[in-house]
This record gives sequence, C-alpha cells and structure tokens, in this order.
Amino acid sequence: MFKSLWMGYSSLLRMIVFALVILSGACVMTMMLVICADVILRIVNLPITGVYDIVKIAGALTLAAALPYTTAVKGHVAIEYFFHKLNRHGRIIVDTLVRLLGIALFAFLSWRSFVYGAQLHASGQVSQTLQMPVFWVPYVIGVCCGVVVLVIFHNLVCPRREMIKL
Repeated sequence: MFKSLWMGYSSLLRMIVFALVILSGACVMTMMLVICADVILRIVNLPITGVYDIVKIAGALTLAAALPYTTAVKGHVAIEYFFHKLNRHGRIIVDTLVRLLGIALFAFLSWRSFVYGAQLHASGQVSQTLQMPVFWVPYVIGVCCGVVVLVIFHNLVCPRREMIKL
C-alpha cells in the first residue's frame, strides 16, 4: 500500500517538475523572441513597448521554474572533494543535514514569496511600462520553491534513487 502511494507521489511530482521545465523553456523562448523582435523593429524605428517588463518577468519565471528540475537531477554544484573524504557514516550525516537545511530554506522562501505576493496584490503594484499586475510572479516563485521542497524530500527518503535520469 505504502509503496503504491509512494510511486504515485513520485510520478505526480515528476510530472509537475517536467511541467515547470516546459514553463521555464517557454519563458526563455519568450525572452529570445521579444528581444529579437524588438531589435529588428528598432531598425525601422518601431520599438516594442514593455520589452524590459516582459524580459524581467520571464527571467524570474525561468529561474524559479528551472529550480525543481535542477534539484531533481542533482545538477547543483557540490563540493565532492570534501564530501568524499568522509567515511560512509559521515557522508550520510552530512547529506541528511544538507537536505534538511535545503528543505528549511526553500520552505522559508516559498512562504515569504506568498507573503510578498499578497503585499503586492494589496498595494496594487504593477509593472513599470505595461502597467501589468505583478503580484502573481511571487506566487509562481513560491509554488516552484514548494516543489523544490518536495523534490528534496523525495531525495531524502530515496537517497540512492534518481528521481529523473538525464
């Protein structure tokens, strides 16, 4: 029973991580297309209004949405030299402590992102040139940080099994 629930949790989490990677890629494409179109249109003196706002928002979403995938494939920089100097028991302790600290950090970031998004919504904050509401961007960042917490938890429970293979 527990194994089937865990497998369901793992596959649902994997689908969410892949959906966020697609969002991240779409944001990169958006930045690229908007910047290229703006450069080309500036040649004929027709610049696109709000390119800075679009690129800034897409850049934030790109970074946030890529975090869960990077965590799932264990693509973060690690200090392997010092880690491998430890014996097996020391590695398990250090790895567990680092993962627990990561869960605490990303849970805190997720919570504060939602608080910040609520503050932006209450104040009616909008982007500089497009006057588009921006309260939803911290909410998306908060969701992405929450997914990172779930990915780290998965890696903590199943330390030797890769969640997503490259």
